[in-house]
Amino acid sequence: MNTARRTAPRPAPLGRTRIGCVLVACLVAGLSSAGSLVAQGQPALEVAEPFKVGTFEIEGVRTVGLVLRDALIVDIGAANADLERNPGYPRVPPPSDMLDLIGRYEYGVRLRLYEIVNRLVATGGLSGMGRADFVHDVENVRILPPIMYPGKLLNAADNFYSRVAETGSEEEREAAIADRRANRGVPYLYLKPSRGVVIGASDRIVLPYGRDQIDWEVELAAIIGRAAKYVSSEDAQNHIFGYTVTIDVSDRGGRPAGGNPNPSDWLVEKGHDTFAPMGPWIVPKEFYGDPMEMLRQTLDVGEERMQEATAGDMIHSLWELVEYGSSIVTLFPGDVINSGTSGGVGEGTARFLQPGEVVSASIDGIGTLQLPVVAGTVPPGSTGVRLPPARSGGGDPE
Repeated sequence: MNTARRTAPRPAPLGRTRIGCVLVACLVAGLSSAGSLVAQGQPALEVAEPFKVGTFEIEGVRTVGLVLRDALIVDIGAANADLERNPGYPRVPPPSDMLDLIGRYEYGVRLRLYEIVNRLVATGGLSGMGRADFVHDVENVRILPPIMYPGKLLNAADNFYSRVAETGSEEEREAAIADRRANRGVPYLYLKPSRGVVIGASDRIVLPYGRDQIDWEVELAAIIGRAAKYVSSEDAQNHIFGYTVTIDVSDRGGRPAGGNPNPSDWLVEKGHDTFAPMGPWIVPKEFYGDPMEMLRQTLDVGEERMQEATAGDMIHSLWELVEYGSSIVTLFPGDVINSGTSGGVGEGTARFLQPGEVVSASIDGIGTLQLPVVAGTVPPGSTGVRLPPARSGGGDPE
């Protein structure tokens, strides 16, 4: 017979229970507070000078780099390895590419980049005899698209008042703008292809064979840093990693007559190879400020200024574009939202790109994309279902 004495479990003292609840509440509050600080770009460590980030080919090797003073490129992987020779710095895996950098920026990468910059500045590693061997002059590297490649490119159509009814008469334009101000509605976003279409500052815009109505549109691009689904415009800025310059190159030649009666074809207009120049690099948001206050974007073709606008001309704010886009599809780190362009495009001026010209798109505080324009090569024969040439003056494209 088991005579072991049975004892009931002793309840935890009330004080201990309360202490545990307080600790859990503090932990949750601390995590929430830290997340808020990270999202708002308030690191504990100050950086010696602001930087930009990009993707470069350095001595034949693709790498992600820091851009300092718009003149120096720091190989992040090599700089990180050099930093970690000092046992005072813990090991942090360097980003494998820009998508990895963006995805982990708030999870240790930002702090490490700050440490790299601070050490280079403090030790004189950016100039003179003390310059580190992983610091390169920008003219000695190939500038690739900063993101290779975004999962999604969302572009805003007709999102500047100066672009509304640009091809109409002055009276028609004024009436259309007044109507749009009274009835903004929701934004219009469309998808643009990525790989093959996205190019960098060291590339060229290729005019598709026989298509001679190729247009330009300078746009501010916002890079998503934190996944966003049903994000409100008030919270949208917390989901941004940074900003870059894009050119939305467009083919205004349209579809050929016959067949499908739908006259609209966004793939033809926006989807040719090289039609999404991006770069030259990305400015993390903590070094740019609020684009709805800071934005000034311009575009020149050769020596002629074609476009110039600020955020005051925008119909829907960048934050409203994020809200609208995220209500349709989840936005992931590295996805891009282009905020639209202003008046002054080729469609409105009856002037289109020609081989040999140079397009320069700039956004204050970010940089300039300057790309030459070249003619596409004559394609081989077809069975008749490929996109045909479309020349504004008619006739044989050759």
